Amino acid sequence: MLSSPALSRLRQAMMAGAMLATPFALAAPAQADEGMWTFDAFPAAKMKQDYGWAPDQAWLDRVRASAVRLTGGCSASFVSAEGLILTNHHCVVECAQNLSSEKEDLVANGFVAARREDERKCPGQQAEVVTAITDVTGAVKGAIGSLAGEALVKARDAKIAEIEKAGCKDLATTRCQVVTLFGGGQYKLYTYRKYSDVRLVWAPEFQAAFFGGDPDNFNYPRYALDAAFLRAYENGKPVKVAAHLKWSPRAPQPGEATFVVGNPGSTQRLFTMSQIAFQREVSLPITNTVLSELRGRLITAMEQSPQRKREGGDSLFGFENALKVYIGRQKALNDPAFVKMLADNEATLKAKVAGNAAIGDPWSQVSEAVAAYRNIYPAYRFTQPMGDLYGYAETLVKAAIEKAKPNGERLPGYTDSALPLLEKQVLDAKPIYPWLEQLEMEWSLSKAREYLGADDPDTRLLLGKESPEDLSARLVTGTKLGDPAVRKALWEGGAAAIAASTDPMIVYALSLEPRQRELQKAVDSQYQGPLAAAGAKLADARFAAYGATLYPDATFTLRISYGKVAGWKERGADVAPVTTMGGAFDRATGAQPFLLAKQFTDHAAQIDKATPFDFVTTNDIIGGNSGSPVVDKNGAVIGAAFDGNIHSLGGNYGYQGDVNRTVVVSTAAVQQALEKIYPAPALVRELASN
Repeated sequence: MLSSPALSRLRQAMMAGAMLATPFALAAPAQADEGMWTFDAFPAAKMKQDYGWAPDQAWLDRVRASAVRLTGGCSASFVSAEGLILTNHHCVVECAQNLSSEKEDLVANGFVAARREDERKCPGQQAEVVTAITDVTGAVKGAIGSLAGEALVKARDAKIAEIEKAGCKDLATTRCQVVTLFGGGQYKLYTYRKYSDVRLVWAPEFQAAFFGGDPDNFNYPRYALDAAFLRAYENGKPVKVAAHLKWSPRAPQPGEATFVVGNPGSTQRLFTMSQIAFQREVSLPITNTVLSELRGRLITAMEQSPQRKREGGDSLFGFENALKVYIGRQKALNDPAFVKMLADNEATLKAKVAGNAAIGDPWSQVSEAVAAYRNIYPAYRFTQPMGDLYGYAETLVKAAIEKAKPNGERLPGYTDSALPLLEKQVLDAKPIYPWLEQLEMEWSLSKAREYLGADDPDTRLLLGKESPEDLSARLVTGTKLGDPAVRKALWEGGAAAIAASTDPMIVYALSLEPRQRELQKAVDSQYQGPLAAAGAKLADARFAAYGATLYPDATFTLRISYGKVAGWKERGADVAPVTTMGGAFDRATGAQPFLLAKQFTDHAAQIDKATPFDFVTTNDIIGGNSGSPVVDKNGAVIGAAFDGNIHSLGGNYGYQGDVNRTVVVSTAAVQQALEKIYPAPALVRELASN
């Protein structure tokens, strides 16, 4: 899977590792079908040269207005005039889990809302549509001037906060976000129309959406019904949207042009070789080792009862997906041919700008920053305990401190433009599973002790004289932060309420906050600041060498990629681009993970086995693109991207057009499911009417 909202806990624990995700410009011109293009710089001439046709501005505007970003980490699209949203099942599984109970398991059994009144609100979820993209590069660079280190970061962040606040006066319906592109070469203000009431409408059984399980994940052929529908509401009523995609439940045709429109999360396609070395030698090995242990602990705990198996399923799904991604990345960076390609790209760019005094040697600046970061990284990474309850506590503590400051002096994520979504994520009610919270927290604390050392001052700060197990048990059993009313009182009470709180998790988060802030200051001064300055110079190098016609690294903002329906050769054999629903029955073994979903077997006689199920395209995507509509030349949706093949895992660092493929669930298969497997006649009528 390309992404999973269930990874919110993991992202918290892995935050320090993600610091190397600062986006840099590409080192070489894009190959055919390569590129995650911004909508204000779509390469129409290049596509026309490659395909003999390219969309006009009206086509691009209509598709852009139909695209949706889900703040849980996925992409989606409007497919009806009444706010109906198509996305992936794995993008709504956290919602389904949060809405489930021991008596009603919406993950295992699926969910169909027979009426609008039955559609259920997803905790913490928000849908956003881009309405404008504005270049603010001059304003941000002007604020930075000749500053360096921590001063650069503060000046940049202050100007960004100012721009975002000025851009969005109505925080109830709009969101503004300044995005760094080309490592600081450009800054763009993205303005969004936001919908904070998003409801679950339709989802198949988990086994249907994830048929083949982890063995099939990032592989192909596939037989997965990884699709779901949500609906955006406002003032208690379905949203009347300005634009939506036409629903086209037809078979994909090999060779036809396809577009993927979504929000790729992040790529690192111009990491300098020093950054690549850090990932290969430090970040990825640690991540894969500790995540493997977490997976093992979770599986063992889930085996203790059916209830735990249900409650931990979403987390296990997310952790296994992440582990496969990171193992794939590590494998790519240990492939001599792949790394040589990256090194050759860097060498070519260096040669093209050699002697340009205005650019200088930003590669050496990056190397110095990475060397400094190697020393900070262990403490920065491992002083962030894991778990939703701790996450609530840390957010409440930092929000109380930051909200008391002027907007321009706050940490990113706590500015006026960011607070409404943060408040929603903190205050929305969702189930908390104490056993899972304790497991995740004690795992993260035990790994901190292991990697930092028992006598390290940060280990002593984290644990005091307690063991990871005893401390986690005390904090999880003693805290009241699982109650949304308690969180609301602390959020609204601000610094005074936090200072007066005796909740053990709040007290613990308060004890860690000064050290976390100290480490953030060191990262800004020694790593982020120098990297931002070097990134701007690397962008200048790229523009000087190749012009301004390439795409920036992914930033979880709206992009469009073009490609075609096509298979590839695997070990000398052709891989067909399209599977059929009948193929799922042939693939089934009767045992997990190749066990057919119950509703598939119950309705086997009614299913048209020749219906296209999944298909692959050459579109260039990455995690965050999950749920992206796959659109044809006519602007109609023919599928939803949900995965990549095994070769796509190296796509974080570079695109290989001969083997890199996007995996898509077809609208034809979804239509079959709506009509014959998980009947939803109202949805069928709504989709047909558009």
